[in-house]
Amino acid sequence: MTNLKKAKFTVMLTPTDRYRHRHVRLRGNVLSFVVQYETILEGKWLPIVRYDTGHGFAHRDLFDGKGNKSKTPMFTEDYNKALTFAEYDIKSNWRIYKKAFTGGAEYEEDDKR
Repeated sequence: MTNLKKAKFTVMLTPTDRYRHRHVRLRGNVLSFVVQYETILEGKWLPIVRYDTGHGFAHRDLFDGKGNKSKTPMFTEDYNKALTFAEYDIKSNWRIYKKAFTGGAEYEEDDKR
């Protein structure tokens, strides 16, 4: 019998911004995760920053408004620490990521909560 525990949820930050979270644990150890901040533009949800363990290592994918993506490795092999950092970074800095993604354009007053 497996002790895998899976978690998956979405948190609405504003009506046009959300944080999606998914992880798998075994005996308290994170085996894989995806944490992504997205915004809705022109009726479509677009990823802005994603932390995940795809490709066999923890890393950050940062998207720009033109569809380009840059990958930065996280300098820890401990997925528990990487997941904690990823959650904190997105929850603390999503407004900064959004501003960079939109080229510094202001977003709606409702989004400043």
